[in-house]
Amino acid sequence: MLDPAAALDRWLGDDGRGESNSSGLIHLRRDLHRHPELSGEEHRTTAVVADALDAAGLVITPLPSGTGLVADLPALDGSTTSPSGGRFAVRADLDALAMTDEKDVPYRSLRDGVCHACGHDVHTTIAVGAATFLAEHRELAPHGVRFIFQPAEERVPGGAVDTIAAGTLDGVDTIVAFHCEPKADVGQIGLRSGPITSAADMLSVSLIGPGGHTARPELTVDTIGLAGRVVTELPRLVSARADSDVKLVFGAIHGGDAANAIPTRVEIGGSVRTASATAWEHLETIVDTSIADVLQGSGAAVHLEYTRGVPPVVNDHDVIDLLRTAATTVVGAESIYETPQSWGGDDFAWYLRHVRGAYVRLGVHDPSMPGRLDLHAGRFDVDERSIDVGVRCLATAAHLHSRVVAAGIPA
Repeated sequence: MLDPAAALDRWLGDDGRGESNSSGLIHLRRDLHRHPELSGEEHRTTAVVADALDAAGLVITPLPSGTGLVADLPALDGSTTSPSGGRFAVRADLDALAMTDEKDVPYRSLRDGVCHACGHDVHTTIAVGAATFLAEHRELAPHGVRFIFQPAEERVPGGAVDTIAAGTLDGVDTIVAFHCEPKADVGQIGLRSGPITSAADMLSVSLIGPGGHTARPELTVDTIGLAGRVVTELPRLVSARADSDVKLVFGAIHGGDAANAIPTRVEIGGSVRTASATAWEHLETIVDTSIADVLQGSGAAVHLEYTRGVPPVVNDHDVIDLLRTAATTVVGAESIYETPQSWGGDDFAWYLRHVRGAYVRLGVHDPSMPGRLDLHAGRFDVDERSIDVGVRCLATAAHLHSRVVAAGIPA
């Protein structure tokens, strides 16, 4: 029987000429990093991934959205779907962020104001690597594997919604995704059963009044003053009514042009996050009612635009156990840690409302470098040795899943 670890060593190792699949994956990651694309615009990224996986023999299906694709590694019987379930799937996200790449590196973004500051280029590269390796060693995953290269993860409520609607989970019983973790060193893997991210919604509040002179605020509706009340009072009130930790933070406020004129309209925008899936179901109503209470008797007209984002990602215990076994084989038990629940959100949550799965933190910090960069920062970068770690973990997990299916253990 083929040993997955030995096969991965050979596949990723140096071939004696300075060439290896490992160096090829780094080249791919840097190419994607140089050419980032925003949510819904991932045409070049999709084409690059499709070319690589078509050459490896996977079955490519473009997504109806026009960007993104599904790549199926057929089962040994040639099938790419399994109505009875049993297929292992991997989700990778393709899009970049609307921000400036501030790094001074040869692979710095060539697009002004767009960069991969969240590691999606790494996630995509790891998935391509695992798919290519398994295509060359199909006996390690005889039931097939589905690779979902999803667009628009950074867009609320996320490209996962349309991707799932396209039937990408048909025949899938288990799905996993990696996410770069700059707080962890390369070679470390963060696992957690249950909720691992938080729900994340967006809101915009418009306060409207007749306007007036700042000398006589009592004769009009002081929209600026009311905006201040909303910003300071609403977070506490919402958290109390949700009976759960809620992080309501405003990031934008716009209103007025003259220092001595009260504006007719002030707009404030922010995000609402909660670690509780139960609280998330009722947050919009709670926010709406709480705003009305804060503004009661003020005379202001108010318009709330509330955008439901994503629920928390809730990891399945059994899938975490499977990934723990895979990661132990790759990095050792001492390099696996329990990651805390994050206040960040990810649209991977939508997949886990349909099938079991797990979201994994992949350490990407170079321990020789001082300080730690954060996600969504202009200088964000990764230790590219993390790509090998990710490929090894995904390929090993796919192999272990195939053994579970072969043993007839219920999904």
